[in-house]
Amino acid sequence: MPEHAPTLQLIGVAVLAVAAVAWTGVLVRLLRRTSPQATARRPAAPLPALPRQTRVGPPQESVELTPAEQDAFAGLVRRLANG
Repeated sequence: MPEHAPTLQLIGVAVLAVAAVAWTGVLVRLLRRTSPQATARRPAAPLPALPRQTRVGPPQESVELTPAEQDAFAGLVRRLANG
């Protein structure tokens, strides 16, 4: 024990060292839990409280625009882009 350092200072250094080791352990554990390999190992279980969702959506619709409508739309886009 160094002679010029008070006892409380040495205790403080020891407490900080233990806290740093504990913090590092917790951080490593959290990083391992959220890694892509860890999530790939877990089976994906659906949540029972949420209703089952379908992947089918409404059919995609498209409408042909006349040249006048295309010009009006282009003008609107230019006006919105300029602020």
